[in-house]
Amino acid sequence: MNVFKDSIFGLLMFSSSFSYMTLSVHITLSSFLLAASAAFLMGLSKAGLKGLSIFNVTLMALAFGAKSSTGLIMPLLLVGDVFAVSYYNRHAQWKYILQFLPWMALGILIGVFLGKDLPEQTFKTVMVFVILISLGILFWWDRRKSETVPKHGAFAGFIGIVAGICTMIGNLAGAFTNIFFLAMRLPKNEFVGTAAWLFLITNLFKLPFHIWVWKTISYETLLMDAKLLPCILLGLIVGVVLVKKINERYYKRFIIIVTALGAIAILFR
Repeated sequence: MNVFKDSIFGLLMFSSSFSYMTLSVHITLSSFLLAASAAFLMGLSKAGLKGLSIFNVTLMALAFGAKSSTGLIMPLLLVGDVFAVSYYNRHAQWKYILQFLPWMALGILIGVFLGKDLPEQTFKTVMVFVILISLGILFWWDRRKSETVPKHGAFAGFIGIVAGICTMIGNLAGAFTNIFFLAMRLPKNEFVGTAAWLFLITNLFKLPFHIWVWKTISYETLLMDAKLLPCILLGLIVGVVLVKKINERYYKRFIIIVTALGAIAILFR
């Protein structure tokens, strides 16, 4: 825990000194406040409060535009992933990562090619429909109090491909990975640790496509990321504290409710 805090303090000092070099990047105050709020929520999400990612993606899109924000957000996501992996590493369940990862990678490749041509409104409508239907099934399943988990490969395949497409096009895989890991009935810490490794790997996989194919990461976006770095680090610290205080039973309910609300929020993005 001390290493975690020392690392965050070091990055805060770095980003504070670096921000003086980023004055050439001009945005409105309202846009910066939206982006800062998004970065803070991103830190909370990466620390374990899953389901909030939909809201930080929405705020970033409002601040910088839908497609531009997908690249700008990537370095911040990786910062959160590195800290999440460092903090929750011992809880990761690799059998679920290995089951889910190949399908998600396939979805990312599909998303690379769909991203330029798929009408945004069509994508949002279909995605919200799938999220809400999946959550309804998950809620019904949880009410049955069944201890069994889905063993058919088609379950991981379908959710993984959809998650991959959504994470490439809009960094919106969280709802689908939440559904998969909740269906596997992972306890809170195992849930967070497993998701941390999955997103670190997939976000690194997406990075070259954002740089060289979509060209949504540039010197200017990296300068803005440096300004937003303290916000995500603050979110990480607050999130770690909050996760410890949340009851296991209420944690799962929290994820389901926030994911459903986030799915509806996508329509107004």
